[in-house]
Amino acid sequence: MKVTTKLTSFAIICSLLSSTTALANPFEINAMFGQMYSSDLSATDNSSINVDAGSNIAIGIAWQESVNGQGQILLNRVSHDFTSENNTNDSLDIIYAHFNGVALFRQQNYVTTMSLGIGGAYFDATSGGEKVYPSATVSLGTRYEMTDNIAIVTELRGYATLIDKDDAMFCQQDICSANFENSVWIDTTISVGIAIKF
Repeated sequence: MKVTTKLTSFAIICSLLSSTTALANPFEINAMFGQMYSSDLSATDNSSINVDAGSNIAIGIAWQESVNGQGQILLNRVSHDFTSENNTNDSLDIIYAHFNGVALFRQQNYVTTMSLGIGGAYFDATSGGEKVYPSATVSLGTRYEMTDNIAIVTELRGYATLIDKDDAMFCQQDICSANFENSVWIDTTISVGIAIKF
């Protein structure tokens, strides 16, 4: 519930900040789902702990800045499962929130997209704590415009999150089930979805 409240608050704030642009130009809602692949974690003996590929769901709100460009607010959620060094099943839930610039390269009804964005990532580990870290994203995608208002969307997106390797994210009372391997957490996702323009 508290994650949903934080997510809703962030979306409202971003919407208000961009309301002038959004009202002046057409906007669209984008819903996508897919698979997200992540970095591994490490055990206290420095061996790797495999993190599974989790299903992700993303919601985007975009507005037309020019014929070949959009501004976008993108929210993406994933839950990664892993088996800790204590042989217990744990999970790491991540919500990404980014402000993106999207370039559109048109070829009639087929559009190639490239996107760069900056924002934050909310990490919530079942075996420990929760943190918010700065994050950046880049993507390459396609749009097939079925009508003037509806498009089928595919996307390959990468997230790079700057984390504090020494954070006790997966620890409870000095007992840790896992640790971050590096200072940058990488998630990559392959998604498909639909965009509806208003």
